[in-house]
Amino acid sequence: MIINTGQRTDIPAFYSTWFMNRIRSGYVLVRNPYYPNLVTKFILDPSVIDVIGFCTKNPHPMLKYLDELNKFNMFWHVTITAYDTDIEPNVPSIDNVIEDFIYLSNKLGKNSVVWRYTPIIIDNKYTLDKHIETFRYIASKLHNYTNIVIFGFLDLYDKLITNKPELIDCSDADKIKLSHELLKICKEYNLSLRLCSKEKWLKEYDIDINGCMRIEDFELSINKNLIIKDKMEARKGYCSCYLSNDIGAYNSCLHLCKYCYANGKEETIRKNNSMHDPNSPFLIGSSKKDDIIKEAKQASYIDDRLTLF
Repeated sequence: MIINTGQRTDIPAFYSTWFMNRIRSGYVLVRNPYYPNLVTKFILDPSVIDVIGFCTKNPHPMLKYLDELNKFNMFWHVTITAYDTDIEPNVPSIDNVIEDFIYLSNKLGKNSVVWRYTPIIIDNKYTLDKHIETFRYIASKLHNYTNIVIFGFLDLYDKLITNKPELIDCSDADKIKLSHELLKICKEYNLSLRLCSKEKWLKEYDIDINGCMRIEDFELSINKNLIIKDKMEARKGYCSCYLSNDIGAYNSCLHLCKYCYANGKEETIRKNNSMHDPNSPFLIGSSKKDDIIKEAKQASYIDDRLTLF
């Protein structure tokens, strides 16, 4: 099976000590975000965990643990964008994250690290030209260390509209123009560009819209075929990425990015973070009297009969 750590929060950036304690303990407990008394227990063992997926804006705190984690296969998505602290208050500088990205790629291989440039917000400060210039700069630094670039535009979820009404979507004309320019840069640097947002109509402009986290990416990363009988999409009819099992918790990421779909109000995030215990089996808080704990059905997806090369 595949374990994901980054759809609900940024574990490498803020909870790496906790994560490694869970690896050493061999299990983790995860609350259902919609029914909090329902808890799933996942065994963290390479015999049943084929890949651990990380999605982060700051891999640095986890880098010191890579050798200890080498019994697991890993697949990393690292976000590097054009934004300053007005949009991403607690994200390290572009050059610092680039340096860590290169370190990851050298340790794990370029098939195991993906660059994300998302979500794209276009305004008076972050203009089309600004995005093109920054994207080109990052591509020039990373093209030898990855094969895939993910880009996407702002998704105005109801929560975002309520909490951050100043955020606005950009025009279709700007989306077409920017997509064209990013694709041109990627062709120049031999990078595969994929969309991660709702604009599936960009297929008409030669944009790959078939998902940014695909089974074949995991397979290429580990050089094994994966037999997955029930392939669920993350968002049916919207996102074709493979839905893996996430061990994070919403409202717990201290990057506090203005566009975040996984965070609500800052006071809620800081309250949750204050309840974090690096020794707890839960990311936030601890066990409760009415918890119903069920062990996940876990099995390896790897087909040992075949390798890709």
